[in-house]
Amino acid sequence: MPKIKTNSGSKKRFALTGTGKIKRKHAFHSHILTKKTKKRKRNLCHSGLVDATNVAQVKELLAMK
Repeated sequence: MPKIKTNSGSKKRFALTGTGKIKRKHAFHSHILTKKTKKRKRNLCHSGLVDATNVAQVKELLAMK
């Protein structure tokens, strides 16, 4: 049986932490930043964790078991 390929887009967007959780970045922080407030941009710059409801989906994209 062939190996399952990792989704190229997801391997650029997600990273594993030391404890096995999946780290992600916030959306809406790449362009059109002039109309966004300082507070909003500051809060978007921090990384977060993938929600528990989406962990299985992301693991499938990353070809993890």
